[in-house]
Amino acid sequence: MLGTFINAGAILLGGILGLTMKKPLPANQQSFLKTALAVFTIFFGLRLVWEGFNGTFRQILAQLGIMILAMILGRLTGRLLHLQQTSNRLGQYARTRIAAARRDVSEGFNVCALLFCLAPLAWLGSVHDGLSGYFYPLAAKAVMDGLATMSFVKMFGWGAMMSALPVFALQGTLTLLCTRYALPALDAHSLVEHSLVNSVNATGGILIACVGLLIFELKKIPVTDYLPSLIFAPLLTWLLMR
Repeated sequence: MLGTFINAGAILLGGILGLTMKKPLPANQQSFLKTALAVFTIFFGLRLVWEGFNGTFRQILAQLGIMILAMILGRLTGRLLHLQQTSNRLGQYARTRIAAARRDVSEGFNVCALLFCLAPLAWLGSVHDGLSGYFYPLAAKAVMDGLATMSFVKMFGWGAMMSALPVFALQGTLTLLCTRYALPALDAHSLVEHSLVNSVNATGGILIACVGLLIFELKKIPVTDYLPSLIFAPLLTWLLMR
């Protein structure tokens, strides 16, 4: 749960800095941090993909094909379940409340909790932290959430800092569930030459790298719709690589 602890701590630290700093960060520093975060996220996403592939060249090609198929099926499932649409609606509600800028403790708590818990990295990072201890995606999210809290506390007061609680609860619970139940199940059904956890890592790494592209604002990718790919990847690996 290291990533979750870092994330919750960054929200609290960002809130404290926001309440004590008289001036916001200069625009050039904000731009630099945004670029650095995007590069950081893409790098560690692709690193996870690299770690997820193993075996001979032919086996790697087969794993790549399974990953692509898992993402296609995941996207179709996500669209049927309206995952991205639901996320967008909740995000739009949060942005509407931000535009109202009503200084209220409960309002700040609700808005920040929605934004921080809806982020794709909250789900992707928690899964990988639980399955393989790969906390870097949540570390990137921690910096983004901390910077956002610095601004939100000026609008909503200390209530924005309290969003660390639902973030900790959601991400911590998901991480523990993956460690306690998903990891033993994946290990138990792994093949001799292919780890089912690696298939999840490869697929999740691509999605994490896509989040980096979203930070760069290069392309709008419905990452939330692709989240079911994390379920299809090990299932297809088990069915097709036996």
